[in-house]
Amino acid sequence: MKKINLAFAFMFMGYFALNAQSYIGHSVDNYSGIHGIILNPSSVVDSRMRTDINIFSLSVFAGSDYYAIDLGNLADSDDGFEISENTEKFPKQNNQFFLNIDALGPSFMFNLSPKHSLGFTTRVRAFFNLNNINGELYENFSNDFDLAEDFNFNVEDFSGTIHLWGEVGATYGRVLLEENKHFLKGGITLKYLKGGGSAFSSSPSFSGDYSGMNEVLSTMGSLNYGATMDFNSEDVGFDSSASGFGGDIGVTYEYRNPQGLDSLGKKDNKYKFKIALSLTDIGSITYNETSNTNYNLNGQIQKTELSEKSLSEILEDNYTGSEELLDSKINLPTALHLVADYNIRKRLFVSLNGSFSLIGHDKEQANRIINTVTATPRLETRFFSFYLPLSKRQYDGFAAGAGLRLGPLTVGSASAITSLLSDSSKTADVYVGLKVPIYQ
Repeated sequence: MKKINLAFAFMFMGYFALNAQSYIGHSVDNYSGIHGIILNPSSVVDSRMRTDINIFSLSVFAGSDYYAIDLGNLADSDDGFEISENTEKFPKQNNQFFLNIDALGPSFMFNLSPKHSLGFTTRVRAFFNLNNINGELYENFSNDFDLAEDFNFNVEDFSGTIHLWGEVGATYGRVLLEENKHFLKGGITLKYLKGGGSAFSSSPSFSGDYSGMNEVLSTMGSLNYGATMDFNSEDVGFDSSASGFGGDIGVTYEYRNPQGLDSLGKKDNKYKFKIALSLTDIGSITYNETSNTNYNLNGQIQKTELSEKSLSEILEDNYTGSEELLDSKINLPTALHLVADYNIRKRLFVSLNGSFSLIGHDKEQANRIINTVTATPRLETRFFSFYLPLSKRQYDGFAAGAGLRLGPLTVGSASAITSLLSDSSKTADVYVGLKVPIYQ
């Protein structure tokens, strides 16, 4: 039987790391350029940018409804980060863990004509979702079952997927309607996807009872685990034959005040308010000959094994597993985005952005974003923008952050303020970007 790799241990036990949309706050800026394409491909046309060249950008979004971090205490600590001292735990029957890393490589966009534009993007992305894991079970595994009292657990509809992939995208945008106060544009991005590897696990149900007196864990149920060839936490690359195709599609409507339109140029925003709708990450990657092992979890495990062996060793030494090679399709984190943006006055805007997963948390071999609604007041000029995103996040609650764009440099976080002020932050995000903007 093939040895279970380290990616499975990471997926099953999922330590909190520093998912939702990328570049929150910045992507709604009319001067976001290539970053606006990520949220809605229709933004490539009628842009305030003549050309926008991204050198490198990175966005990280992660969290858990199990761990909450007090960053204030962390800053005052002389011993660095300690999970036991700098986190508060909220174990439930169905805890969630999530991570989204989005690295935007060399990319650019340009105008073919006033009504047609093109964009090209390169990205490397990593997603991790752990759904419906029993928090008490997780905690006892973390502590090597160092306990004397009895406990029992039940897990329903458990699933977890970690996936790394790269993508090359081509975006085309076109003005569809331009009549006085009504303006409509659309865009589409077609992507070639290259798989970097995936590990996944699922179980319809498994349960157990631990006897503190006998120091024995009795379990029943089943667990399926799969991993693409040669994928583990120490050997990750894009040399596999796995590939696929994906895409994004979006439209934007603008209501414009016809008075004074003739005096505005290409460098000026003309709308009073706009509404944008998009679907992102449609598609999947197929991996050939993925190792799939189904474990029968009916059995007993001694406490010494629980404290001394790794999770993979526990499964292999105590349970019967049947392995087979199958083709596995890993679905992208398909999402729906809706943005409403209002021009308060010349350089002041406020937007309301909802990002919602179209992938259910019970779907196997798939990643998903967490649902987020964000209101973002911002001051916006050609060379400088300042954002103040205020979000309601699934599994966490309210989050407030800040970001700025200063010429070629963009930095921000949609949770920086609440993370510093709150003693129980369950999500965190940060982004930074460097580009060559060429304005209209």
